[in-house]
Amino acid sequence: MDAQCSAKVNARKRRKEAPGPNGATEEDGVPFKVQRCAVGLRQPAPFSDEIEVDFSKPYVRVTMEEASRGTPCERPVRVYADGIFDLFHSGHARALMQAKNLFPNTYLIVGVCSDELTHNFKGFTVMNENERYDAVQHCRYVDEVVRNAPWTLTPEFLAEHRIDFVAHDDIPYSSAGSDDVYKHIKEAGMFAPTQRTEGISTSDIITRIVRDYDVYARRNLQRGYTAKELNVSFINEKKYHLQERVDKVKKKVRDVEEKSKEFVQKVEEKSIDLIQKWEEKSREFIGSFLEMFGPEGALKHMLKEGKGRMLQAISPKQSPSSSPTRERSPSPSFRWPFSGKTSPPCSPANLSRHKAVAYDIRRSYLEQSKFGSHALLTQVE
Repeated sequence: MDAQCSAKVNARKRRKEAPGPNGATEEDGVPFKVQRCAVGLRQPAPFSDEIEVDFSKPYVRVTMEEASRGTPCERPVRVYADGIFDLFHSGHARALMQAKNLFPNTYLIVGVCSDELTHNFKGFTVMNENERYDAVQHCRYVDEVVRNAPWTLTPEFLAEHRIDFVAHDDIPYSSAGSDDVYKHIKEAGMFAPTQRTEGISTSDIITRIVRDYDVYARRNLQRGYTAKELNVSFINEKKYHLQERVDKVKKKVRDVEEKSKEFVQKVEEKSIDLIQKWEEKSREFIGSFLEMFGPEGALKHMLKEGKGRMLQAISPKQSPSSSPTRERSPSPSFRWPFSGKTSPPCSPANLSRHKAVAYDIRRSYLEQSKFGSHALLTQVE
């Protein structure tokens, strides 16, 4: 039993002196990492009038020194914290966490004032007393909840609930005709100060709602609340509906603009890709064309080779200049073309005339051959 008690006490200690990851401390701004633990509360904190108290044992208050050193497990330090706790927020939770961690072994009792007291001394609340009781009950740091807590703490109340210390921020709380309702608690040495959380309070939350009233009214109308439930006039209701439609149109326009920008961006990217590909293909095509049809291309070499072969094939072979010219002996008889008859023997005069005609025929044949080859070479070029 003692081992379990000491384990619980040590679990509630805040070990600020322990180094964090990589030797860092809390002052370095590096949050400590703790082991993952599945242990947690499964039920809300009970109300004080539902707890059975053994009044046979005498109640002896512990001192601040004894509480700081640590008390036995069966005798925790009973710390009391009270408040309105309207719109329960992180500032309330942090204040209760500080109260729970004031001492190694702390039993936290939280008092919540009723609607009647709160409306008389502070003002109207957003949440009723039952909602505020329930919110405090479900805070993990709370061990016990006192309903209809008194506005000013009396010795009888402190003795009834066997309270050792009262936790609250150190700022004087003026109310109910007093400059500080905790003045007598401080004088008795029972006050344990906590720190307020800056930037968050019930008044700040209400101020945000009032400042942006139109936004929240339109929001709730859109979610199905009636104008009567929101205490909104007929004209304002129509105004809010019109503003909602205008906002929807603006949103659609913004969506279309964003989509059109995305489409244009995609088209630009694709066009750039196409242009780059076209440039690459055009360079390849131009290079291939120049290799084939350029000044030193393959086609020119082919034409030159073909021209040389054709000239060699068409032009007649010339006899060597050293060989003597032979004259063809005249045939004894001359046969006229297209004639089946044999020509009569030629006389000397007729023989010379026949030689001249044969020479002219040969010469015309050679000229025609040269002209034809020249024309063919011109077409090839």
